[in-house]
Amino acid sequence: MNLGILIIIISVLGYFSNYLNYSYLNYSLLHWLYYLGVIIHESSHALLCIFTGARITEFKIFTKQPHVSHAKSKIPILGQALISLAPMAGGFLFLYLINKYLLSNYLIINEISTWSEIFSVPLNILSQINIATWQGWIIILLSLNVGAMIGPSSRDLKNIWWVFIVLFFIKWPFLINIGLLIIGLIITNIIIQLSLILLLKIFKK
Repeated sequence: MNLGILIIIISVLGYFSNYLNYSYLNYSLLHWLYYLGVIIHESSHALLCIFTGARITEFKIFTKQPHVSHAKSKIPILGQALISLAPMAGGFLFLYLINKYLLSNYLIINEISTWSEIFSVPLNILSQINIATWQGWIIILLSLNVGAMIGPSSRDLKNIWWVFIVLFFIKWPFLINIGLLIIGLIITNIIIQLSLILLLKIFKK
């Protein structure tokens, strides 16, 4: 197991999650939730631009193609990779802080280290959600856009395609664990999306 494979899986799942939003959950409320994910995503890029000395030339959120344009990073090679992959760390950190401080550790998620444990993450999260509480609804609403928040865009991947050669050799357990948790979070996102799509179809009949 290596970081390159994990990032590819995160990207594919993120695209699928966004596809479900665009194709089946195209509602005003969900648009605003989507933009929350986009704000975290693009702000993560912007923060890493600042930290790596890359001058921001354009920052757009409420458009069909949200993006951050920037000059070359002052840190050779590594700077662009950090900027492109920033949403994975930024989105994960945002969700962690919301759960810890706003929701007072409403969710307890165990560490995972193997592929076989990935599906324990959505099962664990879904079993802890109580729709009779406001915290449960916050988790559901945030979960609907984890893919948009964390998943790398095609532009992100295009900027770092050459880094994948290196990423396929990175097997640092801490990063692998974070990558597996992110995959589990996006799978949870997709399960909630599919459940909502099914409910909407039932009520429309």
